[in-house]
Amino acid sequence: MAELYIGLMSGTSLDGIDAVLINFEDNSCQIIESYYQTFKSQFKTRLSELSNPEKPVLLKDLGELDCILGQAFAEAATKLIEKSGVEARNIRAIGSHGLTIHHAPTADQPFSLQIGDPNIISQKTGIATVADFRRRDIAAHGQGAPLVPAFHRFLFSRYSEELCIVNIGGIANISSLSPNNILGFDTGPGNTLLDYWIKQNLDKNYDLNGNWALEGSVEQTLLSQLSADPYFQLQPPKSTGKEHFSANWLESHIQKFQHLKAQDIQRTLIQLTVNSIANAIKQYTPLTRKTVLCGGGANNPLLIRLLHEQLNHPVLTTAEYGIDPDYVEAAAFAWLAKQSIEQKPGNLPLATGAEAPVILGGVYPGNST
Repeated sequence: MAELYIGLMSGTSLDGIDAVLINFEDNSCQIIESYYQTFKSQFKTRLSELSNPEKPVLLKDLGELDCILGQAFAEAATKLIEKSGVEARNIRAIGSHGLTIHHAPTADQPFSLQIGDPNIISQKTGIATVADFRRRDIAAHGQGAPLVPAFHRFLFSRYSEELCIVNIGGIANISSLSPNNILGFDTGPGNTLLDYWIKQNLDKNYDLNGNWALEGSVEQTLLSQLSADPYFQLQPPKSTGKEHFSANWLESHIQKFQHLKAQDIQRTLIQLTVNSIANAIKQYTPLTRKTVLCGGGANNPLLIRLLHEQLNHPVLTTAEYGIDPDYVEAAAFAWLAKQSIEQKPGNLPLATGAEAPVILGGVYPGNST
């Protein structure tokens, strides 16, 4: 019998919402349907301002955007259901990550804040919705991130290979699935700085295929300065976000490099992403035989080629294993919803640093019968 769940994800790129309908029947993970809903430019700007760690936040804006984003998630789920032809009453639950406004796992009072009101999602879809996944892990003295390694273990444990799964969203994280070395952590920036820099210079949302970066050259002095950030030397478990690797962080580093072409900075930034991922794999998962990519970075051939050059093993994408790289993270939150509904832990303490496995998220009941 089908075990149907929906996963909703909106990442730090602020581009839109990934929605997937998953069948977990027989302990498998089959994508039944997917849907992507973009954010309008004005809404994206408001979200960006709200999540800017350097600016104060008005409660009115926080409340409004929480509601508007909840409505957007509900709309994405509804359109996904319509596209699939599946009846809503046959879907057991929705897992909604929400949108991270601020992630501060090492603050004096650690917290991670996501918006996208799950009450609205459950009310409009009639389907039980699980949300607010990160704070229970933080309550258990974890960092609330990364949460995807537990799903990666579920998804790839059937393979006997020594795999390292690399999710390259705004922030990059790795999951080592070696039988003797299961761990996961954020390696540093993924696409967030790359997207910011091309937006500032060309008013584009991302660097298609890394073509703009290819017009530039790596500036080794700048690369060394960026790579000296203390985060890269921290031992896992660790997590980060654009609160740390922010626009201001980048701007402060490039002040002395005004002579560089913008393309040179873009090329240097992609090298930073590649180096931080490759170094993490070499240091913490040395037995890796294949690196498997997902997230937006998996669509960047330049990034993939540069990783190939640094790693002495194949670099693939999750497409080789039957799951679209663009929807792995949304699928993870469908699985996390399933874990919560079934009263099973969803975190991996070796990845988050939590004191124990815990059931994640709050459940907002649906109204369907």
